[in-house]
Amino acid sequence: MTKTEGRLLIALAAVLIHLMLAGTGVAEVVDRIVAEVNNDIVTLSELQNMAKTVEAQAGIKPKGQEEKKMQREMLEALIDRKLAKAEAKRRGIVVSDKEIDAAMAQFKQRNNVPDDETFAKGLAQAGLSVKEFRSQLADQMTQERLLVMVVGTKVTISDAEVRRLYEQQFKKGGTQVHIVTLRMPFPPGATEAQKEELKQKAETILNAVKRGESLAGAAAQFSLKPSDVGFVSQGDLDPRLAEYLDKLKPKEVAPILTQEGIQLMQVVARRSGEARPFEAAAPEIRRILQQQGMEKVFAEWVKTLREKAHIKIML
Repeated sequence: MTKTEGRLLIALAAVLIHLMLAGTGVAEVVDRIVAEVNNDIVTLSELQNMAKTVEAQAGIKPKGQEEKKMQREMLEALIDRKLAKAEAKRRGIVVSDKEIDAAMAQFKQRNNVPDDETFAKGLAQAGLSVKEFRSQLADQMTQERLLVMVVGTKVTISDAEVRRLYEQQFKKGGTQVHIVTLRMPFPPGATEAQKEELKQKAETILNAVKRGESLAGAAAQFSLKPSDVGFVSQGDLDPRLAEYLDKLKPKEVAPILTQEGIQLMQVVARRSGEARPFEAAAPEIRRILQQQGMEKVFAEWVKTLREKAHIKIML
């Protein structure tokens, strides 16, 4: 695995966290209906696919009451997505194939992806096909356009708010994270027994690292070799992924589960980057605050759609 591929997997992990809010993009399977939303439905398979995405990023599977709570929260999020998607269609919001192609090209360029093969490989490790990624991207772009159309100029950010966030998070300089990853893909057509066997291997490696062994040494017993991604600017990561990594202590390893296998992620070290002056950081800070404000207003607007909608939950 090259360093470019490693960076792609890190970027894709961030994309998964971000796109989680827009759904998984997996084709609907009519199995059991868990909710009716006007003339649309939410199926159990949709809910399960979203759960896999969430569990993949958290590295754990909640149980008991926590599992039920998370399942209900995800169902509510899927209902909101259905309502927003229907409203976007009603307003004539359409994302063309040409626009999706351009967005994918920009994504590859930002992450220094050399070719389509590397791109597809990185997606597979994140549990996605190229087709599913395109579908997710289209959903995200559609919702972003609806957000702009609905919110418009309702959100204004003052200079004082920008200065406050700069003092809190940007003044001391950005943090860089040294990341090492270990890919453990499931065999093609893996059975549940084979998947369980791989999970046991991952658990063995995690326990060995906890006892003080190096990740490379622990992985060597299974003829596996970690990939050193190097230092990555925490500011370049999706905020959710950055927050996830920020919880790891140096040398600590955390698992990320996907439909294609297991990825162990280790934060080797952190270091402070060079602080940016306020004038240089202000445009980025304003964009962050603007986006947060728009999402808050948008969430309130979606509540008005709920009040007018026929929603029946059967979970």
